[in-house]
Amino acid sequence: MLINSEYNDQNANDSTGDSPDKKEQLDRENAQNEQIRDMGQVVLDGNSRKHRVELLTIIGEVEGHESAPSQSKTTKYEHVLPKLAMIEDDETVDGLLILLNTVGGDVEAGLAIAEMIASLSIPTVSLVLGGGHSIGVPMAVSADYSFVVPSATMVIHPVRSSGMFIGVAQTYRNMEKIQDRITTFISAHSRTSQKRLEELMLDTTQLVKDVGTMLEGREAVEEGLIDAVGGVKEALAKLYELIDDYHNMKDLRKSISDKTAKISPGNL
Repeated sequence: MLINSEYNDQNANDSTGDSPDKKEQLDRENAQNEQIRDMGQVVLDGNSRKHRVELLTIIGEVEGHESAPSQSKTTKYEHVLPKLAMIEDDETVDGLLILLNTVGGDVEAGLAIAEMIASLSIPTVSLVLGGGHSIGVPMAVSADYSFVVPSATMVIHPVRSSGMFIGVAQTYRNMEKIQDRITTFISAHSRTSQKRLEELMLDTTQLVKDVGTMLEGREAVEEGLIDAVGGVKEALAKLYELIDDYHNMKDLRKSISDKTAKISPGNL
C-alpha cells in the first residue's frame, strides 16, 4: 500500500510538473489580451534578436480634454502619455512601434502625444494604416522613421474650432498660431517645408466639404511627409535595424568613456 501511495504521488507530480510554466504562459497571454483590449498596447518580444518592442496603437479619434461620444472609437491621451513615460523609464524596452489609423481629434492632445514620441531616447517607427488625418499627421512624423501602406490616406487641412467663436481679429490670430505650431512641428520632423504644408492645407480643389489635401500612401512619401511605403514587415525590420544601431552606438560611447577615464590626469 505504501508503494502504491508513493507511485500515485509521483504520477500526480509528473502530471502537474509543467503546470507552473503553463500557468505563467497563460497569465502572460491573458495580461497581453487585456492590455490590447483596454489600451491597444502590447509587448513584442518573440523575435529572434530578442529585442523588446512596445506596440502603441492610435486608433479612431484622439480624445483630449473633452470626452468623445460613447459610440466613437477613441484614443485617450491620458492613457498614452503615462505609457510613453513608462517606456522611456524602462531600461528593458528597446524600441517603440506606433500603428496609426486615426481621423484626427483634439489638437492639444495630439501635439502632446507627438512631442512625447519625438522626445523618446529609444528608436521609434510609425506605420500609417487606413488613415493618418489631421492631427494624426504630426503623430505619424514624430517617430524616427515612418511608413505608410499604399492604400492609406493622410488629410492635411486648416485648424477647425468647435463651440463659441468670437468674430474678432484676436480669434483669427489665435487660430493662426495653433496652425503654425502644427506646421512647424511637421516640417521639423519630415522632409516637407512649412510653406508647402500651408499650400496643401489651403487647396480648394480636392475636398468636397473642406479646404485641404488628401494624400494617398505613395503621394505622402513623394511630398516628404512619410519616409517610405511599407507594411508591418518593413516597419519591424527598420525598427530592429535602428535598435541594433542604437545599441552599437551605446557600446561605442561606453568604450570611449572607459578609455578616456583610463588616460585622465587623475589616473596617470
